[in-house]
This record gives sequence, structure tokens and C-alpha cells, in this order.
Amino acid sequence: MNLPVTVAGTGVHLPPEVVTNAELASTLDTSDEWIVSRTGIRVRRRLAPDRATSDMCVAAAHPALAAAGVTARDVDAIIVGTYTYDQPLPSTALIVKELLGADRALTLDITQAACANGVQALFLAAHLLQTSAAETVLVIAADCASRVTDPADRTTRVFFGDAAGAAVLTRASSAGAGLLGWDFGTELSYDVEIPAGGSRLPAFAASARDHYLKMDGRAVWNTATRCLPDSILRAVDEAGLAMEDVTHFFLHQANLNIITAALDKLGVSRAKAPITVDRLGNTGSAGVFTALHAAFGEGAVSPGDTYVVSSIGAGFQWGTLCFRHG
Repeated sequence: MNLPVTVAGTGVHLPPEVVTNAELASTLDTSDEWIVSRTGIRVRRRLAPDRATSDMCVAAAHPALAAAGVTARDVDAIIVGTYTYDQPLPSTALIVKELLGADRALTLDITQAACANGVQALFLAAHLLQTSAAETVLVIAADCASRVTDPADRTTRVFFGDAAGAAVLTRASSAGAGLLGWDFGTELSYDVEIPAGGSRLPAFAASARDHYLKMDGRAVWNTATRCLPDSILRAVDEAGLAMEDVTHFFLHQANLNIITAALDKLGVSRAKAPITVDRLGNTGSAGVFTALHAAFGEGAVSPGDTYVVSSIGAGFQWGTLCFRHG
């Protein structure tokens, strides 16, 4: 099952504007204590009104390319995972390609797995690298949830932040390195949705509030705490490993309580799982990439280390990848 690929470099972009819990509490029926106790989030970032998701993608791509020692012209494919694309058409990945000057790159967008977009994009990249079509793939995950959450809805407004993360994948030359195992699953649900803008409820026929993200927090909690640990167990087993063999756990940064519940269910030390949700909020597709970069950017992932990347998004769709670093 081993696909010989490696993460050669990572990068993150965080918009400069910081939004505190106190600021949100000044306009919403909530408090810093309520937000921290239920989510673990203390601050999050917000993208400037004159910027778009593609701008964050490009800003995250530059340090990832530099860390990998490649240029944009070396990139054979760009995969962008986002549910807050610049616009329905044209492709956000194509916009990013042009802004980067990645002249040769195939462009692909993954959009409707929401917070699981990034994991699906990494999976696709790993398989592209097994063909003659690609030797270097740039995967970018970004979301600007501040544009699709209702300013008057505390259920969604307090949870989300804006960010982008990127990873450059190349073919691994080290024996035994690569994508060792994976697991994906789905359960159709409308508990997290944006109702308007498609063929069922066209934009012109919808109210403004139908364009906002709607979320049943209890349903998300129940599904995430059940499905993420089980998916990780299956992926690690497919890789032929035991849980104690895994060095790092890069988990969806949706809610600190979900992360700790999943780790506790797996019997994994919290020291093995970098946390970014406390200072960034739920950054959607970018969440696992912010955790990935927290370790890769500091040189904490060594050759031979094994790690999992796991996330769950609207749909519900979830997935886990298990790698050995080359």
C-alpha cells in the first residue's frame, strides 16, 4: 500500500487582523468564558475586506516552496482545497497558478468536503506522484469563513477563523517512506451546510441568510468524536503500525475539546498533537495544515517519523492519512 511520497516543505499564512473573544462578546450573546470552555479558542484571524482566499493561498505557497527548495515553475500540479473559493468560476487553483507564475501546473480544486478538503487534496497529490504526470505537487488549503458566517450567529461566528496552509509533496527516495495507509468515510448529513448558491436554491431565489454557514454543534461533536478516532485506528492498522508507533498526530483544528476527546479515546499523549485552534480558531480546510506546519516548520519531524493527518468536514466526510517521513 506504500506510496513513496514525502512532504518536502510547508508554509502558513495568517491574516494580520486578530479578533478576540471580548470583541465577539461585545456584539453576540456570549462571553470569553463560554467560548474558551466550549471550544478552547481565545483569538482568531480575519482576512481584510480587499483580499480573497486566493491571496492567502499564494502567501502560504511561497514559504512552502522555499522550504522545499523549489520554485513555482517546478510545480507540476496545484491542488487547492477550500469551501470559500474566490467565486464559483473560474477555478481558485487557476487563479493561484497565475499569481504564482506556475506556468506548467495542472490545476485542481477540492471544495465540498469543507474541513476535510485538505486531507482529500493530500491523498490526490500522493496518487498523482505515482504517475508520469507529476514530480512536484503543491497542495494548498485555505478558508475565509468570516465571509460565510452570520455576524449575528454565535454558533458559527465564534468558532471560525481565516488562514491558509500549504505543503509541497515530492517523490520519496528513502526506503520505506511514503503514504503507508489511509481511511475515508462519509455519512450524508445537512447538519453543516450553506443552503444557497447551487441548483437547489439558486442565489437569486435565496435570502441573504441562506448564504451563511449553518451548523448543528451537537451533531458535529457526536460525529467527530465517534468517526475521527475510528478512522485513525483503521488508517494506522492499514499501515501495519500500532498506535504507539505513531510519532505525531496532525488533527483537524475544529475545537480543542474534540481534539482532546479523540486523543483520549485513542490513548495518545496530548504532547504528540500540535494545537493551533486556541489561537487561530477553526480554519476549515487549512486546519490540519496549520498543525502540520507547526511541527515541520520547527524541524520537529525527523526522517523515519510516522504521522497521521486526520480531519472531518461537512457532509459528513472524513479521512485519515498515515505517513512515514522521508
